This record gives sequence, structure tokens and C-alpha cells, in this order.
Amino acid sequence: MKNITIITSTRAEYGLLRPVIQKVAAAQDLQLQLVVTGAHLCARFGNTVQEIEADGLPIAARLPIFEEENPNEPVALTIARTITVFDGYFAAHRPDAVLLLGDRFEIFAVATAAAARHIPIAHISGGDVTLGAADEYYRHCITKMAALHFPSCAESAARLVRMGEAPETVFCVGGLGDENIRTLPKMTRQELCASTGFDLMQPFAIVTYHPETSAAAGDPAAQADALCAAMEAVPGVFWLITGSNADTGGAVCTAKLQAFAAAHPQRAGFINSLGLKRYLSAMQCAALVVGNSSSGVVETPTFGVPTVNIGSRQAGRIICQNVLCCAAAAPAIEAALRRALTPEFSAVAHAAQSPYNGGDTSGKICRVLAQFDFAKPKTFYDGPVPEFNPKRSISL
Repeated sequence: MKNITIITSTRAEYGLLRPVIQKVAAAQDLQLQLVVTGAHLCARFGNTVQEIEADGLPIAARLPIFEEENPNEPVALTIARTITVFDGYFAAHRPDAVLLLGDRFEIFAVATAAAARHIPIAHISGGDVTLGAADEYYRHCITKMAALHFPSCAESAARLVRMGEAPETVFCVGGLGDENIRTLPKMTRQELCASTGFDLMQPFAIVTYHPETSAAAGDPAAQADALCAAMEAVPGVFWLITGSNADTGGAVCTAKLQAFAAAHPQRAGFINSLGLKRYLSAMQCAALVVGNSSSGVVETPTFGVPTVNIGSRQAGRIICQNVLCCAAAAPAIEAALRRALTPEFSAVAHAAQSPYNGGDTSGKICRVLAQFDFAKPKTFYDGPVPEFNPKRSISL
């Protein structure tokens, strides 16, 4: 039986990992070691560890890495602390492999700690491109440390091979977000109203805005102000706003958007975290999704919901026909919001086709984890790129 340590640090990441965690926990040939860290354990991000507890999943360890009283701590210091914390954990609890998702700096730090102790890493969603965020290089660094890869679409899978990852270690499994949308039972509008305390029987938009973190990123406060000005200028829609993430500038964005909701109680409402079920249920019912989170470009195509993607945070990702991209300036955002709310664009959005449908994505990941030979040394591949298809059956 292989011991698989799965790390989760944010609400969005846990929402994606949830079916994988459940299937690893239930597998006869895998043993789950679930470690919760990062924003999950912070009051300012909503103590989202409670969502994991509510799901009844066994938590092996809770490892705090953020300083609650210092939301603007330099990322380098958080990375250093995370490496130290996880090095100690891996020294005492050495798994057969560590399963990581995505591209955040704290996940990069966990990967660094695991790699330094020669613990194999399996990486979900490598090969993507996001030019407007520091996640871009964290993601590719994790790829080079990882022994096993689960990209979400054919384009990302091919990119991994071009980066030197051997094709036999790259399994194009589809997107976990797409799988969640297709399989998770959703709440009704009435249930959403009761759960959030807001009138969501009217047309509403989900708003999630994170700071840009690339070297050329603009001022997050100014960008949040621009978004607020655009929302104020567009009538006929209720703005359901969620909190920003743990990146530098995230607290400023959250404060700006929270203040906007407080100043417009009839037109906007703020919830720090909707959680997976409420978020997907709201997305299914929403007239519009707004912001710059990865879910806005990766998950919304499955619903065919009109989406406005602001700024450059997601630049480089596949952009489907339901997504309008605009600059992080009030006039551009307002124009995109108005266009996205038209019946004409709604019809275009509903026809969108997601490139992330891989079928039983979480099941494929678990089967590969159980069968993959992690003892085999990693090599640099410099050969032809095979054709990938997320819906193709997995074989080792």
C-alpha cells in the first residue's frame, strides 16, 4: 500500500482536490495522509479548514505557515518558513509520494521541501501558462521537481513534454474543476438565497479578484478601485463578491471590494468564501462571472456562463468563447461587463466547449498513483511530442 501525502493550502485548491482526496481515502491500495496548511488555517481567509472537517475527511496534520497578524509579510519569508515547517514534517512522516496541485508559492515551497528529501512528487495542472502572475514560474519549477504529471488539457500535456518531461510520466487526465461541475449536486437558487442571506433570485454576478503578481503588475488597490467603479456604473445585476487570496496585495483587494459591498447593500454582497458547493451552484445560476481567478477561464466554459476576465493574471491560458478579456481599467471593465450581459453574448457563451473534459479525472489520477513506479529515476526527455487526448483511457 502506497502512502500518498496530499497537501491543500487554499479554498480553491481544496475544491479541486476534494474528489481525489475522497478516492485516495477509499482506495484499497493507497493510504491517505492529508495535510492542511496556508490560508485554510487563517481567520482572515475564513478558516476554510472547516469545509474539510465538514466533509469528514481525516486530517493527518495542520501546519500553519502564515503570520495572522502580518498579512503583508514578504513572500520570500513565507516560502522560507514553509520549507522549514514541511522539511520537519517530511523528516518525521516520509510518504511514498506527495501529491500537489497548481502553482502557488506555498505549494512551490512544499515541493522544494519534498524534493530536498528526495520524496517523489506528483503534480496536477502543470504545463499551464499564466503570464500575469508569479504562479507562472512557481508552476514550472514544480514541474521540474515532479516525477509524475497530471495536466488538465492536451495543450498543457504537450508543453510538459517540450519542457523535457518524459511522455510516460505525463497523463492527460482532464480538469478536476470540469469533473466537479459535471458530478457535484448543486444547490437551487432558493437554497443559495437562504445560505448566503442575499436575494439571488435576481440576475447576479460572481466577482473574485486577486492581485496580479508578475514583475510588471499594476497597483492592486488601483485595479480594485477600477473594478468597483465599473460595477457601480452597470445597473441591473447584483454583485456577489468573494474575498481575495493570500498573495501580496490580496488584503487590499478584499478590503476595497468589501467596502464596495457595504456601501451598496441593495446591489452587492460580500462573502469571504463560498466553499465548493455554493460556488459551483452560484456559477450555474449566475448571469455573469467577473474577475481574474483561474476558475473564470478554466471552469466557466463547462457551464457556458458569460465571463469577464480582467487584466493579465490569466494571460497565456486557453480562452474559450464564453470569456471576454479586458484591461484592468474602469472604462474597459465597464464596456466588457455591458457586452457580457447582452442576450447576444449570452448565446455565444452558452455554445462554449470546454477543453478540460477528461471524464473520470479523479479516478484516473488515483489509478495512476497506485500503479506508477516512483522508484524509477527521472530523466530529461528530448524527443518527439506525442498526441494527447484528455478523454483517452489511462494505461501504464
